[in-house]
Amino acid sequence: MSGPLIPFIDGAHHELPIPFLEFLNPKNPPSIKPFGTLVAIGVYVGSLLTLKRARERRLDEKVFNDFIFWVVSSGFVLSHMLDALFYHPTRVKADPIYLFKIWDGLSSYGGFIGAVIGAFAWRYARRRPILEYVDITVSAFPLAWVFGRAGCSVVHDHPGKLSNAWFAVRYPVEQLAAGYEGRIDLGFIEFALTIPLAIACHYLWQRRPLRANGFYVGLTLTAYAPIRFLLDFYRIEPKDAGRIVEADPRYAGLTPAQWACFLALAVGLYFLTKTRSSDYVRTAMAEEGDDEGDEDDDEPADDETADEEPGNEGAGSDTDDAPAADEPKG
Repeated sequence: MSGPLIPFIDGAHHELPIPFLEFLNPKNPPSIKPFGTLVAIGVYVGSLLTLKRARERRLDEKVFNDFIFWVVSSGFVLSHMLDALFYHPTRVKADPIYLFKIWDGLSSYGGFIGAVIGAFAWRYARRRPILEYVDITVSAFPLAWVFGRAGCSVVHDHPGKLSNAWFAVRYPVEQLAAGYEGRIDLGFIEFALTIPLAIACHYLWQRRPLRANGFYVGLTLTAYAPIRFLLDFYRIEPKDAGRIVEADPRYAGLTPAQWACFLALAVGLYFLTKTRSSDYVRTAMAEEGDDEGDEDDDEPADDETADEEPGNEGAGSDTDDAPAADEPKG
């Protein structure tokens, strides 16, 4: 096995025009692009799976739809804004309007942070606990992320270091240097590594749908952060970036995503530890007519309090789904 084995798919220059929308921008008419299509499919599939799992727990689907709208909207907007501020600060300084061009560049951790902000904004506006909503959403997220990173793979927007390894991508000759036949494609590698995580989340849900709230947050962050931290060391180097794109900025030797990995790993380990010996307690709003749901769903509740209180039939907890415990829930 010698040299890169993965072919270069030029998805960045293949698009399907939309003739009836050309009047919107004759010089650059709207079109259907591979990246946008795959991301849209990912959002759609992830939303369907999230709602399916919400129904399995007999949660109110309308409330969950509202939560997803807030999270996805905030995630997309801040995904671009944080990408612009931390990865392209000189461009923002030269053209402040770029900060609001949300279609022009996205950051994964920017999207994660945006989604968290959207979740807390929803909690404040709706006065409901969010941990169960977040955890169910995160349980479906890896499947959606597979499609998102597939989009990155076909447009090659995360080029890495020059390489002759078998798992490198055979980039065009003009994007290489003498002695190299390919590059590490970080979008493709993350796409490939996300598939096992999506399978693991599916298997764990099928095996036991009722797990302590926060389990999937802990699992996903703990799995993702170390891998992303290591992969970013293979990002394209500044001296080589002129061949393709500008290199990611480094702060004290690390990319913005690598710094975010420290926080992500800490949060992930916290939730894994917290949920290891805990049982499921419903904190989200049950669907109408579910007599087993929480009678106090319409009242504001604190996630920590909901997770720490034991299953108590008199308090209206979901006693059929969660076994009674002698100790407080973690």
